[in-house]
Amino acid sequence: MFISTVIVLGLAVVGLAVPQPEKRARAQVVTRCTVPNTAALTFDDGPYLYMYDVSKILKAANAKGTFFFIGCIYSEDNVKRVKYAYDNGHQLASHTWAHKDLSTLTWDQIHDEMWRVEQALQRITGAYPAFMRPPYGNYNNLVLDASGIRGQSVVIWDFDSEDSRGASVARQKSLYNEIANRRPSTILALNHEVHASSVFETLPYAIQRLQSAGYKLVTLAECLGKPAYQSVGAPSPRTADWKC
Repeated sequence: MFISTVIVLGLAVVGLAVPQPEKRARAQVVTRCTVPNTAALTFDDGPYLYMYDVSKILKAANAKGTFFFIGCIYSEDNVKRVKYAYDNGHQLASHTWAHKDLSTLTWDQIHDEMWRVEQALQRITGAYPAFMRPPYGNYNNLVLDASGIRGQSVVIWDFDSEDSRGASVARQKSLYNEIANRRPSTILALNHEVHASSVFETLPYAIQRLQSAGYKLVTLAECLGKPAYQSVGAPSPRTADWKC
C-alpha cells in the first residue's frame, strides 16, 4: 500500500498521468463521530487571520478543534498559522487545493487537488493527514477511490452551523441550542474560520452550550478513536519549491 501510494504521489508531482487504481477498498465516508459524549468542532477554508483567535478561544475552554485547510499555504503568514494550529494540539486535514467540486473532475485532477495540500502540510508540520473534506461536501465513487488509494477517509458532517450560508449569529446560536437540547450521542459540526461574527460571537456560545450539555470537545480523530495522521515526522526546511 505504501509503495503504491508513493508511486501515485510521485507521478502527480511531475505532472504525469496517475494510473487508475487496482481494485482497492474505497475510502470510508465519515458523517458522524463514534466515541460517545464527544463533539468535534471543525473549521473549513483556512488558514485565515482568525485562526489564532479560534485556537485561543478553544484553548481557553480546554477544547480542541480540527482545521480543514485549503489552497496555497506557503506564504510566511500562512506557514505560521499552520504551525501554530498544529503546535497547539489541533488537528490539521485537507480541504483540497483550489476548492473545486471534486465530483466534476477527472482522476488526475482529483489527485492534483488532494496532493498539493497534503504535500504542503507535510512539509510545514511533518504530518501527513489521514482525513480529507471535499469542497461543498460533494464526492462520487471516483473521489472515494482516489482517497482510498491515498489511505484517507472522506469527512462530511452531521451538524451545520450555517455560517457559510450567511446565517445570522442569532440563527447559529439557535442551531447550537437546538442540537444541545436534542442531545445526540455525538456531534460532528461544520464551521468556518473566515467569518468574524462566527468566531467571536457564535464560537464561544457554542463551546459553552455543548460543554454544559456534557460533551467533550475534541478533534475529529479523537471523536473517532483513530489516528489524525498517516505519518508524523520532522518538518522540512523551506526551499524554492514552496510556491503555488
